[in-house]
This record gives sequence, C-alpha cells and structure tokens, in this order.
Amino acid sequence: MATRKSKYSICILGGCAKMAVPALRELKNEKDVRAVCLADLDADKTDKLAEEYGDKFYGRAVNAMNHTELVELLREFDVAMGYIGPFYFFENRIIRACIEAKTNYVSIADDYDSYLAAEKLSDKAKDAGVTIISGLGNSPGITNILAKKGYLSMDTPEKINVHWTGGSDEDIGPANVKHVMHIFAGETLQWIDGKETWVKTGRGRKVVEFPEPIGIQPVYYTGHAESVSIPRNLKGLQEVTLHGGSQPKWVSVFARTVGELGLTTTHNKRELLTKALSPIMGLFSVGGTADKSVFRIDCYGKHKGKEKHNYYTGVGHIAEITSMPCVEGAMMLARGEIKQHGVFAAEAVFDPDDFLPRIAKRGVTMTYYDGVKEM
Repeated sequence: MATRKSKYSICILGGCAKMAVPALRELKNEKDVRAVCLADLDADKTDKLAEEYGDKFYGRAVNAMNHTELVELLREFDVAMGYIGPFYFFENRIIRACIEAKTNYVSIADDYDSYLAAEKLSDKAKDAGVTIISGLGNSPGITNILAKKGYLSMDTPEKINVHWTGGSDEDIGPANVKHVMHIFAGETLQWIDGKETWVKTGRGRKVVEFPEPIGIQPVYYTGHAESVSIPRNLKGLQEVTLHGGSQPKWVSVFARTVGELGLTTTHNKRELLTKALSPIMGLFSVGGTADKSVFRIDCYGKHKGKEKHNYYTGVGHIAEITSMPCVEGAMMLARGEIKQHGVFAAEAVFDPDDFLPRIAKRGVTMTYYDGVKEM
C-alpha cells in the first residue's frame, strides 16, 4: 500500500488508457518514484497491466463517478495524473476530489469547457494548498508553453495562432473519439480583436503547413483550451485562435456535419455514436502514411522596431507527445518545484526555457523558427 514516506507515490487515474502507456514506461525508469498505482474501472485489467511493468506498479479499481471512493484513494498519493476522459465530463469531478484529498494533480485534459469549469475551482485549490495543472498534454500543454515562448520573445506580442492535426493511424481509445465529436459540435471560444468571441466549431477553415508526415492540411475552429486560457494568462494579445484537424481530411468534415445535425450535442449522444462507429474504425485509416500527430504555433508581434513572426512545430505519436509533458509535470509537483497553489493552465506555471528542454530530453521533437522583417 502506498504511503507518503520516502520517495514519491503517483496515482494514474485511467492508468489502463492507451494514451497512458508511454507514461508507464517513463515512470518505471524514474528512480525517485517508488510506487505507481494504475487506477481504473476494471480491477483485473489494472492488476494484469501493473504486473507487466514491475514491482513498484500495482492496480486498483476505482469508479471516478464515486466521489467518496475517489477521495479515499487519492489521499494515499503525492501526485495524481489524469487520463480519464472525455474531460468535459470527468475533469471537474476529479479536480474536486483532488482538492478534498489535498493531492496535487496534473492532467491531459483538452476541452475548452473543462478548463473553464476547472478555473472556477482555483480559489478552493489555493485554500487547500493544492496545485492543479489542467491540460498538460501536447494540445493543450506543449502548445501553450510554446505560445508563451513566442510571447516572451517580443517587445509587443500581438497574435498567437495554435494549430494541430491528429494522425489517422494513431492508436486511440473511445474517450478520444467522444472528445473529437465534442470539439466539433456547437460553438467554442476564440480570442478575436482583443475579446472572447463565440464561433462555430468546424468552421474558420485555413490551410497550414505542418511537419511530415502530415504536410499541408486544412484545419478548423475546434474546442480546445488554448484560445481560452492563453489570453487570460498572457496579457495584451489581440488574437489567440485554435484550429484543429484530422487525417484523413474528411474526418473533420464528418465530425462537423454530425454535430450540425445534432447527433453529437450531448454526452449520451456521443456515447451512442461511438458505439455505432467502433466496428468501422478502420475506415479512418489512410494506410500508415499518417501515423503521427503534429502541432504548429505561430506568434506575431513587434520587437526592437521590427515586425516579428516566430513559429514552432512538433511531431510524434500522440500518446508519446501527450504523456511526456504530463510525466514531467507530475515529477515537478512531486519534488516541490512548483510553488503556486490553485488551478492553472500550462502557460501560467512553466518557464519555456526550463520546461521545453526537459521534455525534449524525454523524446519530444520540436523545431523553432525565428524571423524578423523590416517595417
């Protein structure tokens, strides 16, 4: 049984999720971590998976909908990591449990509305002496920190545009399918002309040049958290937008269409459609040519009297580039490197010059492009 003695104990909520696999490998090699609990609904599955990773891993069945059960579990650990999705449904529940248990928490939450709900709990977390980092995956997460890098590189930052595309042959679970349906249904918030603006998801089409294997790709307004959190934490920007897409390219149009038809406007509807689609998920593959996901952040402004445009790109398997920042954040929390208490987005907590090299050492591939031109 894990206790708060000697080195650190970590609970991975949703530890059997496909997205969590790289985190298990990484934590196995962390010498400062002495116990890792894989907490999930299926006790047999957690036990079996824990056995594969060695003595410091063990399984525990937990129902994230049972607040009392969740709080009792979380009290045993130094840090909890959140992989239970879809996050628009679970994140707020889990954060409340972490606050009551007084256990620090970092998650890969990626829905804009889950961030808005989480932000409202910041005072409660601060009063409890708890640190919550909601959204430390690849997007949001790495994208936010790269946005901050661009923001800090200019005397007068003006505009930040975040873009991502998911590879078709990535190994994802049903929670991710529901997430895609959610972020392409209804409206979402963008920061346009210096204020929050509601826009229709799946619209605002633009074409972006990403790294290979994706290359040129159309992307659309989607309900990720960057366009909500970044302007709140990085002041003075006139524009912050978030566009996302998928391979094959028709998937984004399909997700938008079923959303506009009202087939994915509630959690229950997404549950039903996910079950209906599960037998034909192979249709979403393009034959292994897009087995990685990508992101690109463009930052515009002025610096020393010149217009400046910096952009940053990243590429990798979705589970890898999502888990590595979450693992690093969990280790920083465990070691007491993060002193603030409350609920935070990634850019409110991390120094890009410190955090980005850390995840690069964990295998995240990023490329930085800096450019200026005469006014």
